[in-house]
Amino acid sequence: MTVCAIEPAAAHENGAGRAGCTITADGCYAARLALAGDSLFPERWTLDGPEPYAVPLPGNQPEEPGTEVQPLADGRVLIHRLVDGRHAFSLLYPTGPGTGELPLGTVDRPEEGTRLRLLPPAPDGRRAYALAAGRHSAAVWLVAGGGSGPERVAEVPGGCSGGVWLDREGRMLALDRESGGRTKSVVVDLGRGGEVSPLLQIAPGSDDRVLLADPDSGLLLIRSDAPSPGEARLGWGVLGSTLPVRFPECLRLPDRRVTPFAVQPGQMLTPEGCAVALHVERVDGAGWIGLWRPAERRVHHVPAPAGWLGGTGLWTADGVLRLPYSVGAVPCGVATLTMPGEERRPEDGSPGDATAEEGAEGTESPFPRGERYSGQLPTGKTEMTVHHLNSLADVPRPVPLQQAPLGRLVTN
Repeated sequence: MTVCAIEPAAAHENGAGRAGCTITADGCYAARLALAGDSLFPERWTLDGPEPYAVPLPGNQPEEPGTEVQPLADGRVLIHRLVDGRHAFSLLYPTGPGTGELPLGTVDRPEEGTRLRLLPPAPDGRRAYALAAGRHSAAVWLVAGGGSGPERVAEVPGGCSGGVWLDREGRMLALDRESGGRTKSVVVDLGRGGEVSPLLQIAPGSDDRVLLADPDSGLLLIRSDAPSPGEARLGWGVLGSTLPVRFPECLRLPDRRVTPFAVQPGQMLTPEGCAVALHVERVDGAGWIGLWRPAERRVHHVPAPAGWLGGTGLWTADGVLRLPYSVGAVPCGVATLTMPGEERRPEDGSPGDATAEEGAEGTESPFPRGERYSGQLPTGKTEMTVHHLNSLADVPRPVPLQQAPLGRLVTN
């Protein structure tokens, strides 16, 4: 499973819909707003069959640009609209040639300066949550999968952003909370009425955000300016480990924005061996994919498939990165990648070295021609300790910089 945070710069907190698509934690379904001419309509993708396919779910009128959609594990699609000044939530599902819609209820529009958006898909796929973030406080809403309509399940003091699930039960939610001019990640325990406790506090004067987490290995991908004041650096740590966070030099790319969007699940006790997918963007908007492991000292740069729904994808436990894309000839496709030097086996178990799944037989690979990888992957390992607990109340956090000299935190 991959769980992803939305960083403030990319969160579309002004209500605009997110780019790309949203994928369920188990990777079976995706949903997005698709274009038909100048009109937007919801579209569900089924990803767990022999080949991906899309089902349009249009309503009686085109959707507004600020509409959000999110798939559930049962194939229904949650839709979030702003209607007459209220946030309305419904479940969409196909009904023969039409679209069925089950209204779930509404949430009053928050006070001025407060914005409400969907959080990343919950790990169980049955529930969906939204975050109403204001200047001085935030509320977590259960908007699908509850008893009767949207329900406020947590109140968090301070301005909040982000949102990362830390466990497979959908109980522990990491948020980035601003307080005193600095941003630190905290844990909201939805199983204890929204109890809040610190998660990531590297240095007193640093801004520390959690971007991505993997519950199996405990791997955390973070962004912080602790090692280089004034410069936000990408780093990694392990939930429950006593080792310090690290900021590899290979992830420091000048004039590039590097954002992790998927991490390989199933790597119990070996967080440093998890493959991580990165979205690398230049200032002019051009982008590609980076492949990296915490144990390695290099990033392998890979062209993105044509039509990639930027910033979305997921790893399988056996190390295959699945990237949804849409082009004219293949409106619903999934391209696949593996780490360099690792054998690629199709999901049916037969031998092969294909690097792209095609949505229609005989269509051209979505990847640009030319070199796909830059070199071979080393095989070094670094032992780490991970503690798996049912509650985060007593979990040791990543070691603060005050207790771990700065020189130890940077991996060159």
